[in-house]
Amino acid sequence: MAVKESGRRRSPVAKRGRWSRQVTEHSDALDLEPGVFTLRDPRAIARSLKRSAERSERRKSDPFRSAMSMLTFYINRAGSKLPNAQRQRLEAAKEELRKLFERPPKRRP
Repeated sequence: MAVKESGRRRSPVAKRGRWSRQVTEHSDALDLEPGVFTLRDPRAIARSLKRSAERSERRKSDPFRSAMSMLTFYINRAGSKLPNAQRQRLEAAKEELRKLFERPPKRRP
């Protein structure tokens, strides 16, 4: 294992920078349909996340929170590398998720 400047050891996964893959594969994350985040229709993305959240036996919280958390996780991990058009689709998918789960729309400041 590599040693960081702080003196803590870094795991081989962290050293390679692939911790987010480990999270999605081995944590209590959802089992997602392949290519869900590359779909062009925000409603299709939201429907897929809803299906995955409702079917998953690995989630710890309610289906809405699990689906929204996975979507937010993906957006945050992609960061500045996510094209604006795709970011807008994913943000629109959040609103669609709220509608599908009959949650109030997010308040705008």
